[in-house]
Amino acid sequence: MGIKTEGLTHVYDGEGPFPVTAIEGIDLEIEDGDFWGLMGPTGSGKSTLIQHLNGLLKPTRGRVLVDGEDLWGRKGFSREVRLKVGLVFQYPEHQLFEETVEADVGFGPLNQKLPREEIQQRVRRAIRLVGLPESILSRSPFELSGGQMRRVAIAGVLAMEPRVLILDEPTAGLDPAGREEILGQIQRLHEEEGLTVILVSHSMEDIARLAKKVAVLHRGRLIFAGPTREAFRQAELLASVGLAVPQVTELMQRLRARGRPVRTDVLTVAEAAEEIIKHYLAKNRKQAPAPPTRRRSAESLAQPGD
Repeated sequence: MGIKTEGLTHVYDGEGPFPVTAIEGIDLEIEDGDFWGLMGPTGSGKSTLIQHLNGLLKPTRGRVLVDGEDLWGRKGFSREVRLKVGLVFQYPEHQLFEETVEADVGFGPLNQKLPREEIQQRVRRAIRLVGLPESILSRSPFELSGGQMRRVAIAGVLAMEPRVLILDEPTAGLDPAGREEILGQIQRLHEEEGLTVILVSHSMEDIARLAKKVAVLHRGRLIFAGPTREAFRQAELLASVGLAVPQVTELMQRLRARGRPVRTDVLTVAEAAEEIIKHYLAKNRKQAPAPPTRRRSAESLAQPGD
């Protein structure tokens, strides 16, 4: 089970004089527990696609299935199905508005008309999931750092208890420390909580480090969907749509072009270091002179009785 799109197409202003096809014929299957990276140049249709996955946009053609159920079935829009998919927009802290962190995180469950005790339990759990202490609940969200505000906004989505978490450029505008905090939390949510994650990012390094699979959009069409290593092997395809492979992958490709027999599908600095060390150790073993052979003297060979 998971999310599946079939022939997903969306046309803006379809009834007007200047219709714009944002995405067309998208067939994509995201299984439970997957971690996908969604890439593409500006205007490729990434935001339009993810807004279909939790029903913010209705398909012009095609359909979106969540756990096998059509999000826009014969009975109309399914709110229950939508709640399985949480979407965190770019700069989500701009949507914080309550006086306290607790009220902000609990806003979604409150609208679900859940019992007060359950709302409080969800809020505390969501705050813990994003790595913040419960003591922060009584504070104003506007007193927090940028990274903390971003995590509070993510906690507000997690309090709805989705099974799929979609994040649109979750580290945009953060300093390096804030970026690492957010990415670390996303990775832990995937690994420890089993959340299915879809990460939209312009950072090839972030996607290479975190995502197990990659979908690439260009001019509204899906041009690649598959394992991350396979995606970054196709440097020419990515370059043709204005994308680049991670810097460390590019380094290995250049070494290979110079005749070094190294892997070119490495995705992290640690992998590259291991591969380079392995290559140079092997090279040194081949070039090392053979140890001298000890020759026994004729006298030592002449033993009594020979």
